[in-house]
Amino acid sequence: MKDDSLRHPSDEASVLTSRPLLVGWLALFAGAVWCMRTTWSDLLTIASRDEEQSHIILVPFIALWLAWVRRARLRHLHPRGTLFGVIIMLMGWAASYVGFYHAIQSAWHAGAIIVLIGVAVTGLGVNTLLRLFPAFVVWIFAVPVPGTIRHFISGPLQTASATVTQVILESFGVPVERSMNLLTLNGHDIAVAEACNGMRMVLALILVSYAFAFSLPLRPYARVLVLVLSPIAALACNIVRLIPTVLLYGYASTGVADAFHDVSGWLMLPVAFLLLRGIYSVLGWAQIPVTKFNLSYQ
Repeated sequence: MKDDSLRHPSDEASVLTSRPLLVGWLALFAGAVWCMRTTWSDLLTIASRDEEQSHIILVPFIALWLAWVRRARLRHLHPRGTLFGVIIMLMGWAASYVGFYHAIQSAWHAGAIIVLIGVAVTGLGVNTLLRLFPAFVVWIFAVPVPGTIRHFISGPLQTASATVTQVILESFGVPVERSMNLLTLNGHDIAVAEACNGMRMVLALILVSYAFAFSLPLRPYARVLVLVLSPIAALACNIVRLIPTVLLYGYASTGVADAFHDVSGWLMLPVAFLLLRGIYSVLGWAQIPVTKFNLSYQ
């Protein structure tokens, strides 16, 4: 007779090894999405139509990436369900309910995301949540930023971008005039808020900085420094994008300028990531201790 006390942990049923449990978990996931389909539909509409919230599209891909680079931490983990996930689901439902009936859009959207995190924890367990914690936290960026906060951040950023852009262009002999956030070149008025949206760059660059900070085995202070300096990096990238955009609006056709405006916003993201990677390599070459340990893929 086989002694149950000698049974290996891998022999125990889990969501990933038991087909009935896996089917039930997937059904729970689909049910959670279906019950809150109105919220998810509104969130997807905002992400696809509002340029200031377009960074939301990147969140699922970055979450998968952060989970992938931590896959070695799950090598000896045997996920098992937990009722703690149900508590998270109830908290998410409560937040979404309050947000809907009290016109708090951020709570309404955040509640739907929390519910899905609760579904994941219900099937995979708390240990999976802890070992992949950055991949779960990044979903905060999927919650649209309220308008009051957007205006509070984008206003000073746009003014600073317009001022620095004017100084740089005039330094190279380009006759440009500025009135608040409006630049005038060759008789054409270019509003910085329309040419290069500062808030869009800030949110996207903070998201990229977060992905960079938690993709590499950085020390805690290095990760904090990357996140704190991300608004400054966003300002720099915004100016790099704004200079050719202003020149195109001043001397080229509107169609060419619009096309460059649309493409350059997304191009700044890999540029920023490569810049951060370059700084990381330089610090490593200079033997400055910014890493704590090596991940399995390095």
